[in-house]
Amino acid sequence: MVRILVLNGPNLNLLGTREPATYGTQTLADILGRLATVAATRGATVVGFQSNAEHALIEQVHAASSQQFDAIIINAGAYTHTSIALRDALAAVRIPFYEVHISNVYAREAFRHHSHLSALAAGVIVGLGPLGYELALEAALRAQTVR
Repeated sequence: MVRILVLNGPNLNLLGTREPATYGTQTLADILGRLATVAATRGATVVGFQSNAEHALIEQVHAASSQQFDAIIINAGAYTHTSIALRDALAAVRIPFYEVHISNVYAREAFRHHSHLSALAAGVIVGLGPLGYELALEAALRAQTVR
């Protein structure tokens, strides 16, 4: 069975109420529930994890290998633009990952235009709202069938 870890960084626990014009009205639980439903129809499982703490996200990435995850979907939030440590953790475990951003970061502040993760990602989905998570899931599942 394909196992996919879905990591969410700082402030994503506030989805649904945080700046709905930018991030929409779906909660993180809504998004993860939808992913679980889609994954189940394909014989896969998703495990979600959210933290506002950089070290907790890094520890989840480190554990992903021993927990036999086949792929990672990550919305690192602001850590995308600041965390070399998170980038290094993703590089170290060598699990394919898909970077997701709900908003179009390139239409926002200049500091959001650079990602420390993108160059290592199997794919990057930006600005498609919660649908970006589903597209990343589809990409991860298709990549597993190619292996």
